[in-house]
Amino acid sequence: MQESKERIALFIDADNAPAAKIDEIISDLARYGAITIKRAYANWKKSNIKPWEDCLHTHAIQPIQQFDLVKGKNATDIALTIDAMDVMYTKNVDIFAIVSSDCDFTPLVTRILSEGKTVLGYGERKASEVYVNSCSKFLFLDPAVTETVSEINGDKPRNLNADTKLVNTLRDAIESSEDSDGWAYLGHVGTYISNISSFDSRNYGYKKLSDLIKDMSLFETKYKSNNSQLFIRDIKRNKKVVCVS
Repeated sequence: MQESKERIALFIDADNAPAAKIDEIISDLARYGAITIKRAYANWKKSNIKPWEDCLHTHAIQPIQQFDLVKGKNATDIALTIDAMDVMYTKNVDIFAIVSSDCDFTPLVTRILSEGKTVLGYGERKASEVYVNSCSKFLFLDPAVTETVSEINGDKPRNLNADTKLVNTLRDAIESSEDSDGWAYLGHVGTYISNISSFDSRNYGYKKLSDLIKDMSLFETKYKSNNSQLFIRDIKRNKKVVCVS
């Protein structure tokens, strides 16, 4: 990835995110640019927040205290949302990273996107599909997600060919940029997918999109330009074209 000067604001809902994954989150964000704002919101008097306390200084994260004003409720979501909106209008920030599994942040995400900003979401699989899909990209933090396919007992985490949503997304992406022979450059396919969904190949157990596609029997791949560019083709669609011709 080329060097990026994108500025990132990181907002953490410590009540709804695992502190054990902060290193992976910081590392992932480094791929996009420099984190200029780091804030974690919680009632820091609660004992269950202790794991987050232990990593605040290590990563220079600013803790924001929010007391539970009503039993069973907390003001964390509102405080985080207000601060995020304030940053959007007063700071020079290109990317907003929200660490939470709480779907209450969906309106915030869509509002930030409407300003032409990028929103990176980080949370657990319990997060609602609406919230996940609203983000520019969403990375699940569940333990198996960060493992390679070979580390998950040598098996793929799911039957990829049977995942209708995944298959349709890939087919639409290929069709959007394929040449007359049905071949589409992987880089263009990846860009198309990023523009329409929060897709991340790591959520399927693959570090790269190319590895995921190669493990699916529905597509064929080949390299061009001295093996520097990977192209893919939809086998099913290509067969139809052959039959018509």
